[in-house]
Amino acid sequence: MTDISKDKTLDPRLNWGALSQAERDAAYDNNAAVKNSAALIAERNQRSEALRASRKAFLDIPYGDRDRTKIDLYPAADKAAPCLVFLHGGYWQRNSRDVFAMLVEGVAAHGWSVAIPGYSLAPEVSLTEIVKEISQSLDWLDRNGVSYGIAGPVVLSGWSAGGHLVAMALDHPRVAAGLAISGVYDLAPIRDTGLNNALKLTDREIETLSPLRLPVVHKRLAIAYGAAELPALVFDSIRLHEARTAANAPGGLFPIEGANHFSILEHLRRPDGALVEIARQLV
Repeated sequence: MTDISKDKTLDPRLNWGALSQAERDAAYDNNAAVKNSAALIAERNQRSEALRASRKAFLDIPYGDRDRTKIDLYPAADKAAPCLVFLHGGYWQRNSRDVFAMLVEGVAAHGWSVAIPGYSLAPEVSLTEIVKEISQSLDWLDRNGVSYGIAGPVVLSGWSAGGHLVAMALDHPRVAAGLAISGVYDLAPIRDTGLNNALKLTDREIETLSPLRLPVVHKRLAIAYGAAELPALVFDSIRLHEARTAANAPGGLFPIEGANHFSILEHLRRPDGALVEIARQLV
């Protein structure tokens, strides 16, 4: 597989106004683009269920008042160890924290703690509320992490919609650095797809919740994507890195050769995975 970033003309948004509704939907449809996505998701869920059942953890701790505002904590032996806080994906309207527990394996093998917050989903809440909940979870960790054995620097990571949420919460005082994986960083095209049926994005949300439309946060942010991802996601990652580079903000761009939108998570699950090494370099 080759990295499609070598040909930016592949970005469907260059001719966005001429695309049909079906073509616009397909530009962001990761499940359809990855033919074995159902098998990869099932494997992820099974591994996560097994890890949650077998590893010492503090599970389902409320950090807010809503059903999904709970956090799972996997503390390291050393209270001062770095902590990976992982934000799940699902286009802000699917999935839950428990089905990503498998990702604990990668950094935990290097002595890290892991925290996985959940968050409410659209259409129950707006994207504005979801972004607020992520900050709320980090506030909670700042106040309470030490009592659960988590006191070290936080690397905020997330995948897909979680990558967007990483970019939005990078400026939180508890966050030392970020690792955004396969994210969406401009929401304007999303409003023209079926994803907006649940999100109902407003003009204000597009302007204030699109990382590419906001001032650059000058903390280290590693931006990763799979070389076999959909072009719209690849070029959002490249554009965000270019904007940060122009503002002299620290952090690299990391195309993961051979990885698609789902298989890229293996690089965060395996102790020898490329994303595990990138996270370790951030601290």
